[in-house]
Amino acid sequence: MRSSRSKTLIIGVLLALLGWLGGCSSVRLAYGNGAQLTWWWLDGYVDFSREQAPRVKQGLQDLFAWHRSTQLPATIGLLSAAQAEVLAATTPEQACRWQAQGRELLEPTLQRLLLLAAEQSAGLGEAQFRHLAERYAKGGDEMRDDFLQPDATERQEKSVERAIERAERLYGRLGETQRRVIREGVLASPFDPALWLQDRERRKSEVLATLRRLAADKADADQRLAAMRMLAAHAERSPDPVYRAYQQRLGAYNCAFAARIHNATTPAQRQRALETLKDWEEDLRYFAAPPG
Repeated sequence: MRSSRSKTLIIGVLLALLGWLGGCSSVRLAYGNGAQLTWWWLDGYVDFSREQAPRVKQGLQDLFAWHRSTQLPATIGLLSAAQAEVLAATTPEQACRWQAQGRELLEPTLQRLLLLAAEQSAGLGEAQFRHLAERYAKGGDEMRDDFLQPDATERQEKSVERAIERAERLYGRLGETQRRVIREGVLASPFDPALWLQDRERRKSEVLATLRRLAADKADADQRLAAMRMLAAHAERSPDPVYRAYQQRLGAYNCAFAARIHNATTPAQRQRALETLKDWEEDLRYFAAPPG
């Protein structure tokens, strides 16, 4: 019999990789162009200068090369192990352990990203901070349109649609039974979009204040890295005790919700999930293979 620890592998993959990989029609296409896609996204927020652009692009190329050579084997290992477990039922406790496994998997990459952010933030100026603030404001308006509709019924329906879409990326087409489980779970969820968006605004303000402070203080490399790590820590665990308690409630609920959805799926849907994981594994093996 496999240990319960081995069963924790699935959601390390499901939660850590579903959003990263499942939103793309081709993992191979997305990962293969990861550095360029990330550059476009970052430049849209920061508006790098002609002098800064080559350094940022090279930093992203180096990051993806490092990830390909050092992190893909562990990711592939998790995907491979998950395929042996996804056909079985699960529990909320296992789902929470899967989530922790996913965070552990991503931690080295996060640290490399923070190092890159610290390095590249050194040359940013006030014009770029204003551009970032404007992009943040635009993004905030878009998020409110998507998550905070004035009509409560419409807001709930949009939440149900998003949850179904995410589940179908993994399990394929859902039937009425699974859709009912998702609808009931969304309606009972402690998720508070207003509180969530308020915390997002807090984090945006903290990012801008931190970048401006680092520029004004002419911070050195160590100070910049420490500041980036603090921003990441506050994103993971809010400094606001009220929001932190909310995060804990929501996290526990989502573990139970994920388990309920999985346990409501049919053998055919779990087989589809297995095939999806296998496809992701094969796409990533393409990049992990030595060139030749």
